[in-house]
Amino acid sequence: MRIALDAMGGDFAPGPNIVGAFEAVERIPNLEVLLVGDRPRLEEEIAKVGSLPPSIQIVESEGFVGMEEKPTVALREKPNCSIVRCWQLMASRDVQAVVSAGHTGAVVAAGLRTRLFLKGVKRPGIAVRLPTINGSCILIDVGANPAARPEHLAQYGLMGSVWAREMLGIESPRIGLMNIGSEEGKGTDLYRDTHTMLANSKLHGTYIGNVEGRGLYHGEADVIVCEGFVGNVVLKVSEGMAEFILKTVGGAMMKALSTERDLAKQTLGKLTDQFHYQESGGAPLLGIDGVCIICHGSSDHRSIRNALKMATEIDNHHINSRITDLLAQQNLPQ
Repeated sequence: MRIALDAMGGDFAPGPNIVGAFEAVERIPNLEVLLVGDRPRLEEEIAKVGSLPPSIQIVESEGFVGMEEKPTVALREKPNCSIVRCWQLMASRDVQAVVSAGHTGAVVAAGLRTRLFLKGVKRPGIAVRLPTINGSCILIDVGANPAARPEHLAQYGLMGSVWAREMLGIESPRIGLMNIGSEEGKGTDLYRDTHTMLANSKLHGTYIGNVEGRGLYHGEADVIVCEGFVGNVVLKVSEGMAEFILKTVGGAMMKALSTERDLAKQTLGKLTDQFHYQESGGAPLLGIDGVCIICHGSSDHRSIRNALKMATEIDNHHINSRITDLLAQQNLPQ
């Protein structure tokens, strides 16, 4: 598998991207990585790690989109920037996947420009895996489409059900629609119309209706659907709350313990890993004809390595063909 890695994307680029790529090709058989970015800068960082292995190549680009830039303006002014080159490589079938820790809006916008969608998909959505009392769930969308229509959200339910089944091993995932109340008829027209569509769709699982925000971590559903604006807020609040709880509660526990301190520290470490984005690597942009993994801006080399691994796993599980097969069976408005 060949993957285009946006080597200039991320708060600490290009260092973590290069190290992560080196580690990935050592651990994953038959993986090739194209480092897309400014050649002089990449070569300078590569020299700190070692010589370039045969399974890693450099593809030159011009500039990158900074985290503070407006995506549409930046992409117009930098038509050959690193993330655009990555998408061009996938559109020309030179690679099967794109991985980036850069500006999420720019990653999505550059992808939308290529119109590289799976057959039947109206708008791609970002799916993240979140821990719950019962294990984990999929939340989709968390930022790709803040102006969603009912048919977009209904398709997210379909795509999320495929992800939960193939990647989490849930044979019949429960799909819920995030809303302000669990009763039928709650929410705006967007959510009421989406509810009707999902209820009438052929899912790889069971549609259970509306789910309130607190039901997310209670494990009430295996897939929870929402629009990108709401999903992004939920994701950022979840990250902050997890860090707050682990630091405050964990710190208080460590101070109170006089014995078994090492064991408690190990337990807290495992809990931290469960919540930390570095373990998963990134979030897939589902609905793309190819694979796109969007990483956290502050990703380190471990996160990049895991994101590259996730891209190969998506390909191995044939997620895209499963999605197109299911979309062909459903009866959503076209």
